Amino acid sequence: MCANYVPVTRADRLLMFFGVQRHRDEPDHDVFPMGLAPFIRLAPPGFKPGETTRFLDDGIFRFVPDFITRMGWARQTYNARSETVDSKATYKEAWGKGHRCIIPAEAIYEPNYESGSAVRWRIRLANDDPMGIAGIYRTWANVEGELVFTMALLTVNADDHPFMKRLHSPGEEKRMVVILDPEDYEGWLTCGVAEAKARYCRQWHGPLVGEPAPLPRRPPRSGVARPSQPTPPSQEGSGSLF
Repeated sequence: MCANYVPVTRADRLLMFFGVQRHRDEPDHDVFPMGLAPFIRLAPPGFKPGETTRFLDDGIFRFVPDFITRMGWARQTYNARSETVDSKATYKEAWGKGHRCIIPAEAIYEPNYESGSAVRWRIRLANDDPMGIAGIYRTWANVEGELVFTMALLTVNADDHPFMKRLHSPGEEKRMVVILDPEDYEGWLTCGVAEAKARYCRQWHGPLVGEPAPLPRRPPRSGVARPSQPTPPSQEGSGSLF
């Protein structure tokens, strides 16, 4: 399970690698569940600048946001298993409507236990190009009645992957996000629902590199209140709804 990642926030990299326009840069930052980050979907009907089929939006990194429910299973909906995305209640409606997206990422984070305890690793493509991660999205009405986008990363089994099998807790199933080949971006967004899983939801076998990247330590408590660091959610368990 990928519980946090580094989104692509530079306008030049979004245009160069994904063919979408953004009129501002944002500072590099890590996104945790319930954070906001860019994602790419099919352009809405009638949108024709340059006849592009891709449209950039911002979405909440978790499929079921806090303002809907605080039940335990909902907190784990930032990843969707590709094997069951078409049948689990949480995702099947969006999947059936073809609401697939590409989530641009400079790097992802996963726990490595090779030292005997969990160490957060930063994982990226060896050539430093950004990743285009396959995702699924939907819209929700927030408490003010405004429509917002939410999204989840798709994952596949990685028990036999030469790099990703090193990660996650010993004895736990190994999973990895679905990294798309750049030449598959258009097909992933436009293909029919029936062929999407079999054609695109597979392991990435291009070169990956990783290095330790622990979260910064929180400052010691004092008489002055300090902002807290975001805490990654638990990666234990995954309820039957997703």
